Amino acid sequence: MKQLNYKLPVILCVVGIIILLVMPTGYEKAGNYKGSLHCKARVTKVYNDRIISTGLIKSGEQTCTVTFLNGKFKGKSFDGFNLLNGSLESDKIFQVGDTALVLVNYEKDEILSVNLIDHYRMNYEFILALLFVALLIIFAGKTGFRAIFSFVFTILCIWKILCPALLKGYHPIYIGLLITVILTVLIIALVYGFNMRCLSAVSGAILGVVVTALLGIIFTTQFKIHGAIMTSSESLLYSGFQDLNLTQVFMASIFIGSSGAIMDLAVDITSAVYEVVQKKPDISAKEAIRSGINVGRCAMGTMTTTLLLAYSGGYIALLMVFMAQGTPIYNILNYKYVSAEIIDTIVGSFGLVTVAPFTAITSGFLLTKKRKAV
Repeated sequence: MKQLNYKLPVILCVVGIIILLVMPTGYEKAGNYKGSLHCKARVTKVYNDRIISTGLIKSGEQTCTVTFLNGKFKGKSFDGFNLLNGSLESDKIFQVGDTALVLVNYEKDEILSVNLIDHYRMNYEFILALLFVALLIIFAGKTGFRAIFSFVFTILCIWKILCPALLKGYHPIYIGLLITVILTVLIIALVYGFNMRCLSAVSGAILGVVVTALLGIIFTTQFKIHGAIMTSSESLLYSGFQDLNLTQVFMASIFIGSSGAIMDLAVDITSAVYEVVQKKPDISAKEAIRSGINVGRCAMGTMTTTLLLAYSGGYIALLMVFMAQGTPIYNILNYKYVSAEIIDTIVGSFGLVTVAPFTAITSGFLLTKKRKAV
């Protein structure tokens, strides 16, 4: 029975991955890409005479002759265009020998136009992923395989279930909580199997996520934050999804973003309490809870800082701009996008702070009263 409880999460995860891989999202043939083909192409010639340079900024159009490396038109050459909008963030410049991802608009066997989307990076991304998988398996063995399954399943859940559901108008907070609960149960079960440790860790983690969700809803409303603060979210409104409640999507993103750290802390505390119980079988629930809380106190200091670094790491350039311009701190703290990051960081940290006592309590009661079932 123990073996079945340990292997069952893997079976469920693999079955889930297979189902999600073949399951359509409903947006595979979105209107923007009808009558077009994505493929890889080699840049053989570049023409920069239409590029206008103004200091660091380049605008205009770069024309490139490309040879298609795969797809319907493999081996053929065509002149493509690369529009420059004067944005260092989004613009790209191609050189002879570069490999590009191109969008080919065609009708029957005739190419109408070729748009150079960006540099082709999938080969290096694939290599990076393989190195990650290899390193994980070398150091973690069978546990590494389980981690890979949970990683893939999480990606597919977000891409195949969460995003389509939000686009179709399902309530972002409810669907976000549902996906988070499913992932929490399965990911923790992959660590422990379906047993009392899994139940105690899942219970503590879900309670922490619920606290994060409630605080996120309250303070997003109090701070008067609109969901359009999320990168690229406003584009959704202009793409035929004007009925989306972006503010609720932002609220959901708060607890989804912190759920991984919450799960991590829940597993740490559960494992610590389990070891204490194994070494001292006659320990009382109260003593086990106290041990779990002591472990949680040590872990919370680094975990909250982890969230701070994770969220602020992408805003180094913005912080440098504030400093370079001498922006007063009271201005900075009242900017909408800074306030949104404060909610992300502090509310997520609330979840971590609360998950420690929650998990200590659930572990203390469940692992001392049900030791034989662990």
